[in-house]
This record gives sequence, structure tokens and C-alpha cells, in this order.
Amino acid sequence: MEDSKLKTQKPQKTSRYLPPAVRIFALGGLGEIGKNMYGIEYKNEIILIDAGLKFPDAHMNGVDYIIPNITYLLDKPQKIKALFLTHGHEDHIGAIPYLLRHLSFPIYGGALTIGLVKAKLEEHKLTNSVDVHIIQDHERVSFQHLSVHFFRTIHSIPDAFGIVVDTPYGSIVHTGDFKFDMTPEGKTADLHKMMQLGEKGVLALLSDSTNSEREGQSLSERTVSKSVLELIQQCEGRILFATFASNVHRLQQVIHAASECNRRILILGRSMEKIFSIGQELGHLNIPQGMLMDMKEIHTVPHHQVIILCTGSQGEPNAALTRIAAGSHRHVQIFPGDTVVFSSSPIPGNVIQVNRSIDMLMRSGAAVLYGAEYEIHTSGHGSREDLKLMILTMRPKYFIPIHGEYRMLVSHQKLAEQVGIPSNRIFVLNNGEPLLITKYHARKGRNLPSRSSFVIRGKVESHEPELIDERNRLAKDGVLIAALVLNHETCQMISGPDLFSRGFVYIRDASELMKTAESHLKSALYGLEQKKEARCIIWEHKISEVLQNFFYSQLQRTPVIFSSIHSVSHPNQVRTTKQ
Repeated sequence: MEDSKLKTQKPQKTSRYLPPAVRIFALGGLGEIGKNMYGIEYKNEIILIDAGLKFPDAHMNGVDYIIPNITYLLDKPQKIKALFLTHGHEDHIGAIPYLLRHLSFPIYGGALTIGLVKAKLEEHKLTNSVDVHIIQDHERVSFQHLSVHFFRTIHSIPDAFGIVVDTPYGSIVHTGDFKFDMTPEGKTADLHKMMQLGEKGVLALLSDSTNSEREGQSLSERTVSKSVLELIQQCEGRILFATFASNVHRLQQVIHAASECNRRILILGRSMEKIFSIGQELGHLNIPQGMLMDMKEIHTVPHHQVIILCTGSQGEPNAALTRIAAGSHRHVQIFPGDTVVFSSSPIPGNVIQVNRSIDMLMRSGAAVLYGAEYEIHTSGHGSREDLKLMILTMRPKYFIPIHGEYRMLVSHQKLAEQVGIPSNRIFVLNNGEPLLITKYHARKGRNLPSRSSFVIRGKVESHEPELIDERNRLAKDGVLIAALVLNHETCQMISGPDLFSRGFVYIRDASELMKTAESHLKSALYGLEQKKEARCIIWEHKISEVLQNFFYSQLQRTPVIFSSIHSVSHPNQVRTTKQ
């Protein structure tokens, strides 16, 4: 079969005469930022790579987290051999506790990654039931048909790895989140092994697309380290330094600068405290004795000797800096002369919250430093030149852009074409859309279940969107309840209809409107009384129809309408048919 026909070929039914295919699929991470989860399946074995979560958008009322839909895996739990983790960010490990409620598998990852996973499992009381392993650079984990090995990469968190899955048809490489940094903080990337993989031959490359629209190369951590030191040297008052808690390199840079400038550090934020504990235990953070402050010292140590290292760089509602900016933190307030540093770039969707925090901090008298001009943050994701280098190094037969919104995947696709990958060997997939690869060809397969699941108050809820849609409408339009009492035998209204509103109109200003609506509804229901209509569902439909038409004619909008109809047979008996 010609390569030009591969991408348009329709999925076919599996035949006993066709060779078994390697199935590559994503349950999250394609067409979105977050909840990364990928699978590689061959015969009776499935290798999982990452299991992350995504934080909800502002319109997802009541949702704590969004996680991958694992329906496909629930149908074949015996096939799952292990979960391999590229690194320890929440969008790659955050869903693990929720998956382990339904599935059982060993977990492999770098030392810091496993440390973060263990802490997460302890929170969910799952430590005794999970088998975890710390991987080494040149380790290989083998199964009957598939084997897995690793190569070290550079990211914004230590112990980041690319993952190689060897299959009967060749090696599948998952880059993880990466960039090329020739002057990194910490260990360097294993360029030698990457080159060896490319020379041997890579069947398929799954590569990080986050910065595929950004020209050039990502800023080196060594440059950021210098900028952080210079900035802290220039500040005269107290410094509040906000960054991602997981950015251990940045934390160490602040520790070094604090030591150079004779400052002490106060840690604020639960996740920041956790990463300090784990990072120090594993040797990723080197903290001079006596540098860390207790909260009780905040009012006794001179301001020019203090750095408050805190969460909240993304404007998260409950993060330390957000509460400080709003004036609601119990112990820390902003004083004129304070300098607040945002060492981060806003994640898509967080820009409004971040700007709100910056405004409040400035109103309180703080100087706020943010943006690329200060060179106090660099992305952990490679820009276009980094991505080109990865493709040229690996020289894959097939290329699959992953980890990014759809436009990022398409941008990465075009980049791959520029460096020589034939367009018919590049597959831009959706979540749940598998790629089937054999010795001779590749084609898309039938879609797997892929709608997201929601974590609501700690419980995993249905992945159907109707619940969120209803909550959004309730929040947007408000609620109107029509209550009335019927004589069950005569079908006459004994009382009502009475209207009660929440979040629709302000009752004090709309009392006349509500009285008019009640009168209008009562007149409209007169016909049902005359027909002696006893079926409450007919009354409910009529109530909804009348009120929707009335309020739309008056206000050009309608609330969510509920009916509360009580049917009374005799004075001592009340039957509630709907509330």
C-alpha cells in the first residue's frame, strides 16, 4: 500500500490474516493543556505513560479537577503492565489516586517524581496498595512483548525522562516535556542516548508541542539564575517571590541568591512546603542551616533580610500570594516598599486571575515585577529550534505531535514537514483516536471513549457534560420556583401559584413584575382547572411554557423553572409529586 493512501484509509475490521498492530492512543493531552495520559498496546500488553489532571475553567462550577476517561482501560485491566511517568508535574501525575480506585498497576518514575507520587498516595491513603519503583537512566523494564527504557531530559523540574517503548516493529519514543539547555541547573540531558536511538531507528516519535508556535530556543536556566541574583541584590525592602512550587531549579536559585544577599526565607503554601521537604530529602535542594524562617519571626526579622517564597504565581484562589493580595492572609500583609516577583508565565486561562492579583498588590503599595523583560522565568518546554533538533535527532518513521492545544499540534506538524518528515507519516490525533502501526503501514483506528471525567468533592463523576451545562445555566440565569396546591379530586387550585426566585431578579426591585407573573400564570392555568386535568406533568409543562414566554417578553431572558405541585386528597394527606 502506498504511503500517500495511509492517512485516508478507513478503519477496517481486524482480520486473522492481518498482522497484530501496535496501538498508540491518548486518553488526555491532545487538543488541550493538561491531563496527559498515553497508552501503547500490543497483543495482551498495555504500557501507560503519565496520568495527569487538568484544572477546570472558570465556567466549570463545582468541578475540582478534570481527569482522563479510563473506560477503555476498565474493560481490560489484566493487560495493563505498568504506568511510567515522565516527570512530577500535576498534569502528568495528578490523576493517579483516582485511577487507582479502579485499576491496579506498578508505577515507575524518577526519584523526585516517585517522591511526589508517594506524598499524593499518602493523602489518599493508598500507600499500602501500590507498587512504586525509582527508575535509573540506563534501566530496562521488560515484559513479554514490550520493553521500556529511558533517557534523561531537561525540564522545569528535576528527574525528567523521555520514555522508549520497544515493540516488535521498532521503538516508540515519548519525549515527555523537554527543552535543550546546554547550561542547565542540575543534570544534563542524555544527548548521547538520543543520538543512539536515532541511529538505530525510531518507529514513532511522540513529541511535546507546547511551544511549537514560539520561535528560537528557550532561555537557559543559567541566564535566569543570574537574573534572579541581580534582582534580589537590587531590592531594598522585603521580597515576595512567587513561582511554581514544582520548579525546584527556581527554588534553588532563590535559596542561592538569599544566601548571597544575607536574607532568610519564609515558605508559604502547602505545595511549596511539600516540595521543600521532598526536594531537601532527595538532595535537589541545598538549604544553608538557619536560612528558613518560622511564621512567628515574620514581624521580628528586618524587611531587608526577608524573602517570602510563596505559591500563587497563577492567581489560584486559595494560594498564599492571592490571599495576601486580597488582604485575607492571616499572617502576611503587603507594606509599601515590598517587591513582588512573578517568576512564571500565566497558563492559558489564568491571565485574568494573575492580572487581578497584580492590580491588588500594586494598590497596596508593592512594586510588582513580571514579564519576559526581567528574564526571571523560562519555559520548561522547548521552542521551535528545540523541537526541530529533537525530530532531526530521532529521525522517526512516523511523527505524532502531543501535549498541546490543537493549533500547537498543527504548528508542530508543519515544523516536522519542514525538517523532512513526509506529510503522510505525520498524524495529528484527537484524544481517543488510536494509531495502529504494523511492520508495513500505519492507519487510524476506531475511536475509544475519551470524554473527560470530573472530580467533584473528591469523587469521580460521569464524563457526560450535561451536569456542567446545567450548573452553568443555573449560575447564569438563576432559578424560579412556582408552587401551588391542587385538590386531587376536583383539580382546582387551593392555593397559589406563588413564585420564588433565586439569582434571577432582585425581589425588592421586581415585586410588581412577580405579582404580574403570578396573576398571568393563574389565568393561564384556569383552562386546566376547567378540564379537570389531574396529571401533574401537564401542569408542569404549562407552568414552564407560560413563565418562559412571560419573562422573555418582559426581560429578554428566562430563568431555570421548577414546579412544586402538592396534590391534596383530604386535609390530613398531602402528596408531593415534584420538588
